[in-house]
Amino acid sequence: MSTRQIMPTLALLVFMASHVTAQFVLVDIRKYGARPNGDITMALTNAWKDGCESTIRSKILVPNDMYKLRPIEFKGPCKAPIEMRVNGIIQAPKNPNQLNGEDQWIRFGYVNFLTVSGQGTFDGQGEMAWKQNDCRIDKNCQKLSMNFGFGFVNNSIIRGITSKDSKYFHVNVFGCKNITFTNFKISAPADSPNTDGIHIGKSSKVKITYSKIGTGDDCVSLGDGSREVTILNVTCGPGHGISVGSLGKYQNEESVEDLIVKNCILKNTNNGLRIKSWPGTPIVSLASDLHFEDIIMINVSNPIIIDQEYCPWNQCTKQVFN
Repeated sequence: MSTRQIMPTLALLVFMASHVTAQFVLVDIRKYGARPNGDITMALTNAWKDGCESTIRSKILVPNDMYKLRPIEFKGPCKAPIEMRVNGIIQAPKNPNQLNGEDQWIRFGYVNFLTVSGQGTFDGQGEMAWKQNDCRIDKNCQKLSMNFGFGFVNNSIIRGITSKDSKYFHVNVFGCKNITFTNFKISAPADSPNTDGIHIGKSSKVKITYSKIGTGDDCVSLGDGSREVTILNVTCGPGHGISVGSLGKYQNEESVEDLIVKNCILKNTNNGLRIKSWPGTPIVSLASDLHFEDIIMINVSNPIIIDQEYCPWNQCTKQVFN
């Protein structure tokens, strides 16, 4: 091949490489005024707005530093796939009253092709809230904030990050389709109340893989309308195990269908695999096509339990309907 033939070929390759590299927009929160140890709520809000408006793929970067964050909502739809890459530590307010009664500290809603990635940690700083949790004696207790809420988020992946010490549930998945949590870590002490790992409701094609979940409640729980859920290569403990339910508490509940739990380890948990439903209700909620395979249990109090009289803190009637 002559020099004349080689040069155009090299030029074409350089052009193609630069074209591929330019196929995403980097949105660094430092350009929006974010500083280490500072509050990044406005910086992240503005970064999300610009990233969501981009017509090509965007990546929002949270560098490796410590930050503070008030309640925030990342709402779509966005014009192109969007990624939030977090390498730092983001802290919630310690005082639960500073979350203004929000159900979730961080909310993603109505987004398609979302990626949340990195080696970062979202620290809910839940210890103060746990001490105030009086739900065992008061069924009208104050609702605390979860670390994450994913509502109507589709074709998305959450990978690599850590959710730490949520005040309440760590993750709530609602109305989502085709969402994956992989290499995801959830961490809270065994005595932290109601700190469920991932709760799923009215969602389909949810996958939880190669993850480690240790909490003070269920590692994973499936509410009504959960369909085609796969839990694969997950280590659970401490906590209350992997649960279907509780079901049957509310009107018009949807069935739970097609669950696969495979190659999982449950260690130092109260329960292993559990199905739970409320008593004293004529409501019929079906749970079908549940598959459990290759599960290792170590120091598990109740390896397999089906509880049709689930009644936490004795705050319900146990009347049985035939």
